[in-house]
Amino acid sequence: MRHILLFFFILFQFQASAKANLDYFQANQRHSCSQKDSVGFPQTWEGIWVGALKIHKATGIVQTLPMELHILPLDSAGLYSWTIIYGEDKVKGKRDYLLVPVDPAQGHYLIDEQNSIGLDAFLLGGQFYQRFAVAGNMLLTSTALRGDHLVWEIISGSLTPVQISGNTQQGDEEIPEVSAFPIKVLQRAILLRKK
Repeated sequence: MRHILLFFFILFQFQASAKANLDYFQANQRHSCSQKDSVGFPQTWEGIWVGALKIHKATGIVQTLPMELHILPLDSAGLYSWTIIYGEDKVKGKRDYLLVPVDPAQGHYLIDEQNSIGLDAFLLGGQFYQRFAVAGNMLLTSTALRGDHLVWEIISGSLTPVQISGNTQQGDEEIPEVSAFPIKVLQRAILLRKK
């Protein structure tokens, strides 16, 4: 009986969510002909963005440093700079990356680090994401245009699970194994477009 009630609750939530999404889509369709027009990426994100990067751990903010993000058109083929500068030293702290269109209609881009590393990036819901693993850590980056500023974030933590649960049988229901991963560091910057 409990499983039947849970099933109907999930079904109700799904239907309510689907209706809300349909209403949202229909309302926004009047204001925009396509996703590209409504999001305007990367054109409306163009500029030199500056602010302070704050590095958070469980104990609080452990470091604050200047940060810049340069998103500038480079050619007519849609190539843009995606240059990040960390700290006061603009030469040492410069990461000279490129924003390369892969399939813009599907929100698919590539951050080319110009050193044999390429990070696939995806525009979803007006936010720009990259998820990748390096040196035993998983990182998720997010950049979002919020009015007159960009919110830039990276969360990171070990690829070693902090807990593995599930993998059991509960009555007739087979529970899958679920691995939970730690998040140890949050880097966040609020960036304003330089005039």
